[in-house]
Amino acid sequence: MKRLCLAFVGLVALAGSAAGADLSARPAPYYTPPAFVPPPYSWTGFYVGVNGGGGFGGSNWDRTGSFDISGGLVGGTVGYNYQWGAAVLGVEGDIDWTNLKGSSSAFCAPGCTTSNTWLSTVRGRLGYAAGRFMPYVTGGVAFGDIKASVPGLAGATNDATGWTVGGGIEAAITGNWTARAEYLYVSLGNFNCGINCGPTVVDNVSLHTNILRAGVNYKF
Repeated sequence: MKRLCLAFVGLVALAGSAAGADLSARPAPYYTPPAFVPPPYSWTGFYVGVNGGGGFGGSNWDRTGSFDISGGLVGGTVGYNYQWGAAVLGVEGDIDWTNLKGSSSAFCAPGCTTSNTWLSTVRGRLGYAAGRFMPYVTGGVAFGDIKASVPGLAGATNDATGWTVGGGIEAAITGNWTARAEYLYVSLGNFNCGINCGPTVVDNVSLHTNILRAGVNYKF
């Protein structure tokens, strides 16, 4: 009986040591660090940038009726955005050198020409922040010149104030840089060219254009 008890105790001790050896041989659990989640992109801040593109639209003289104008533009932009939830509210100003021009010889044998050499806008913007993309609508005041000329006559230039409305999409591309594509409809109204465009004709001259442009901004 005594030998039986000793044999049982020995078996228990052997089993315990084997279990301990088995536990010590198991590898330590692998620790997986939490995945890095970048903070949400914020559109809040001041920015400056450059833009360029082209425009097409029309001009109207009383004597000729309407005709097409078109040309290119390039300039600079400055603005500020404030993001509140998914809404982005902003104000933006820009000024562009332009080469918008068109002419008509209908009832104007030498050719009546309308041109625009600079264009500036001050606009509000309302955007929707979809992460690093922001579609937006915009509208405000437009400024620019309307030049009316007829060969052999003095012609006239009017610095006009009008309005603009449009929209676009902007994307955060890398670091503090963003890129955008934008459409604006601009109306600069009309002015009376008077005898500068013809001694016996009084002409009201108008200009409106559709602007398509792209830009790159740096946000501070």
